[in-house]
Amino acid sequence: MVYGYIRVSTDGQTTENQKIIIKNYCKFRRLHHIRWISETVSGIKNPEKRKLGQLLKDVNPGDIVIITEISRLGRSLMMIMNVLQTFMDRGVQVRAIKEGYELGDNIQSKVLAFAFGLSAEIERQLISDRTKAGLIRAVKAGIKLGRPKGKKSSHYKLTGKGGQIRRARLAGKSKSEIARKLGVTWITLHRYMVKRKIK
Repeated sequence: MVYGYIRVSTDGQTTENQKIIIKNYCKFRRLHHIRWISETVSGIKNPEKRKLGQLLKDVNPGDIVIITEISRLGRSLMMIMNVLQTFMDRGVQVRAIKEGYELGDNIQSKVLAFAFGLSAEIERQLISDRTKAGLIRAVKAGIKLGRPKGKKSSHYKLTGKGGQIRRARLAGKSKSEIARKLGVTWITLHRYMVKRKIK
């Protein structure tokens, strides 16, 4: 089975460009009967919570997964490496058109996978080191770590307004109207009403 996996990050983006690239690639290589997996989701999101996660479960040895570029699989090298390794462990070939990768069960793929894995580990270590160094610099500079003290919660703006909110609701006013009048967000008003059991 040949799968064409397409991912865009936002609703404003179109999947059509990726689809055309994959179609042309398959036509040139005489690959037919493509099963399309298309989703609009951030690459940060865990693969298990994406259609990609289902694809990882559905594939069989000998299947081919085609992507326009390797970054379609995830946002971090670690995530991409885990996805590629899962495909390779299942005997599935992954073809990334832009980079020209054909990753499968061969020595070249294993060397490339090792390089990816090493890069991912280095990336993880560098991020960890930068974070630690940043925290040490901040402490030395006298910056207080942790959540900064903020203004009083906007819930305080509603303190003592329970009666006014109840009357407005009885008069048929919507939560949006009441929130606007009281100078708070709809969600702040909603939470306040739930907490105080105001209908």
